[in-house]
Formats: sequence, structure tokens, C-alpha cells
Amino acid sequence: MNPRLDQPLRLGTRRSKLAMSQSGHVADAVRAITGRPVELVEITTYGDVSRENLAQIGGTGVFVTALRDALLRGEVDFAVHSLKDLPTAQPGELVIAAMPRREDPRDALVARDGLTFEQLPDGARIGTGSPRRTAQLNHYAQALGKRIETVAIRGNVDTRIGFVHDGELDAVVLAAAGLNRIGRSAEVTDYLSVDNVLPAPGQGALAVECLASDAELVAALGELDDPFTRAAVTAERSLLAALEAGCSAPVGALADLLADGQIVNEMRLRGVVGTLDGSTLVQLSTTGPVPQSYDEAMALGRELADEMLAKGAAGLMGERSL
Repeated sequence: MNPRLDQPLRLGTRRSKLAMSQSGHVADAVRAITGRPVELVEITTYGDVSRENLAQIGGTGVFVTALRDALLRGEVDFAVHSLKDLPTAQPGELVIAAMPRREDPRDALVARDGLTFEQLPDGARIGTGSPRRTAQLNHYAQALGKRIETVAIRGNVDTRIGFVHDGELDAVVLAAAGLNRIGRSAEVTDYLSVDNVLPAPGQGALAVECLASDAELVAALGELDDPFTRAAVTAERSLLAALEAGCSAPVGALADLLADGQIVNEMRLRGVVGTLDGSTLVQLSTTGPVPQSYDEAMALGRELADEMLAKGAAGLMGERSL
């Protein structure tokens, strides 16, 4: 008998309710694949303890570095991240062994009195910690002929929704995937169409990461990989990298698969960059064959980024330090 079968696999995870839920689902799947016990190892990241605005502490990587350090020190065997938290540059010693099938990538509104975005009153106060959401929500409101006030917020899902229940805010915007994963989707009053608000690159997807040198574990985790999810989020993250923006910049992207009947034959990639006040957006899309390799997915993202830069996206990126 393989002596490793009795040894628990240690899964590194953030301590938040959402992270624990996400990691728990992955742990169940890995137990089924490997026949080995999986134990969750809770790790506190800088992003969890800092009360600063995410955009000001760097955005990308603040929830990830401590998990990656634990992997490199051998304190955990693999880790689960929300893909949108990962920097676009991948450390050579680590590999994303699996990107499981993506959850709903949309943003969701939780508003008082069951209101949709279009029903919010003029001057409504909407909570979000995301410059990407701020830019697009302001633009969406202006298209509807009204004004909103976006309020920078931090905190877990309970804290954010609490601002609405307490009457401090008229609404908050959260990722639909996170609400689904913790069983809070019944509180959503409006799902924001991706035609109006594009999500963060990789939103709704998870990344399962381990040491590149552990070939046996890489192979086992690879059984959780969804190739369509991987192609889509690789294209989105390539766009983000080519625009030289971390997640603190107002960049949205979504690659979706276009099917002819039951046959998926094309991928559409949409990207948006905007000023925080929503007055100017550069929004473009491209459609092509579903990428069959990492290089093809990367090329799709770079091509759209080049078109966006040619249309003036670079001039809007000066707000990324706000």
C-alpha cells in the first residue's frame, strides 16, 4: 500500500467564511480523487487584517502572498485562491494545477426594499471597494439619466450587506459567485448584466495551486480542471496583464463561449477600462475560435488589449493609484 494514502493533504485557505466554503468544496473533490484525507489549514493574509482600502494597499496579491509563502515553506500541500485575487505573473516554483468549472461571473446588487439598479433613486449611495465597479456603475447610472454616490467599503459579506440593513447605504455590489457559494443568493435584488457591468478578470473562478515539483499532486489536482474555464480566464488575465493593471485599476473583462446548438465553437472576449466617474469608458470585444492552447488564449487577450490601448485606454489608466 502507498504510505502516502494515510497522510492527510494540507489545504491552505484564508479564514473568511467564503474562502472556507470554496476550499471545503475543493477538499471534498480532492478526497474523492485521491482517496486521501484533506485537512484545511487556515492562514491569515495581509488583506484580511488590513483595514486600508484595497486599491491603496496594492489590490492584487494581498490575499495571496501568505498562502504562497506557506506552500513554498512546505507548511501546506496546496492552496485554493479566488482567481481574481491572483497577480497575473506566476511564480516559477508554483503551478495552478486546476481551475474548476466557473461559478456565475456577474456582479450582484443587494439593495434595500428589493430594488433593482434601475429602480434606485437619484443620489443613491452604493457601497463597493472596487474601482472597476465604481467606473461602470457611474457610467450605467449616467446612461439611465441619474446620479449615484459610490462609497468605498471593506469587510466580509455580512459586514457589507449589514450596511444596507442598517440603512447606511441604499445598496452594495458583490460578486454573485461568492453569494452563491455561501448560500446567500436569495438576498440578491438584481443581477447586473455583463452588457452594463463587466466583472473582474477571472471573477467566479477558483485557482488550485501547488508546487510545480510535486508531479503526483499536480496530476491528481488536474482532474478538477475545466478546460473551458481555463481558456476563458487565461484570455481575461492576458488582457489585464497587457493593460499593465493590477486588480486595483478599473479594468473589467469577460470571455464567454458561444455555442452553435450543443457545439461550443467560438469565444467572445470583452474588455472595459474607464475613469472612476464613469464619464469615459473604452469598451471593445473580439470573437474568435475557442483557444486550444495557453498561447492562443494569451494571444486573444493581448490582441484586444492592443486595440483598447489604440482607442485611448492608456490615458484612462492614470487613475489606478486612487
